[in-house]
Amino acid sequence: MLVMLPAALPTALPDHVLDALLADDVPFGDLTTHALGISGQPARMTLAARDRLVVALSEEAARLVERSGAAVTLLAGSGAALAPGDPILEARGPAGALHRAWKVAQTLLEIASGIATTTRAIVAAARAVAPDIAIACTRKTVPGAKALSIKAIMAGGAVPHRLGLSETLLVFEEHRRFLKDVAPAEIVARLRRAVPEKKVVVEVAGLDEGLAWAQAGADVIQAEKFSPEAIAALVAALKNAAPATIVAAAGGIGPDNAAAYATAGARVLVTSAPYTAKPRDVQVTLGPA
Repeated sequence: MLVMLPAALPTALPDHVLDALLADDVPFGDLTTHALGISGQPARMTLAARDRLVVALSEEAARLVERSGAAVTLLAGSGAALAPGDPILEARGPAGALHRAWKVAQTLLEIASGIATTTRAIVAAARAVAPDIAIACTRKTVPGAKALSIKAIMAGGAVPHRLGLSETLLVFEEHRRFLKDVAPAEIVARLRRAVPEKKVVVEVAGLDEGLAWAQAGADVIQAEKFSPEAIAALVAALKNAAPATIVAAAGGIGPDNAAAYATAGARVLVTSAPYTAKPRDVQVTLGPA
């Protein structure tokens, strides 16, 4: 039985994915626990923050332990900021079930909480300067780990920039090379005719290029690898030329420079940094009930 407190986010990984994670780590049972003859003994396991972190995927970790055959109480939902020693979940059941789930649940929590913690740091730094700024994380997740990663960045306070190529319009230089003889205004018009309900986002590499595409009607100018000073110059140039255009700063943005980009006037910070964040330590205590 799984006893849950209200969670910040719904479960992102379905049971068949959690079962596959367990099967990958314990394909034919836990040989050590079996050989020691302790599989059936009553046991208790707690998972807690070892240092400060923003927890993510605690719902999945709890469900994973339950799928192993134990009863679980979830104590901290995704998005909760925890201090060292704060509990995440408690489980009771046969020792074999808890040993089976132990490392998979711990690893899942540590990786996801690392993503969420770094995300929260970027969000906090930027919003200390600009409370309404949005932090958007790219689609550059580890292949196969998109659902995990997206839930983790949302637990940290960010939103997905693009979930994939199917639902958003983002015009790169690599697209424009095939349209050398087509004016920017016609490219924007072509997109609006084809998919009128979507925002038109154009990535640019310089101020003049950004100004030209904004005047052509792009909704969002994604400024790739601009310095904060260059972002400020672009924002200033667009105030008169295209005041409705949103400036999104992208490339190399992390907790250490998010405030500078927010100060420069970007309304969106686009980043991939959380996906390669260092995992946060989760402490596991497992013993007789």
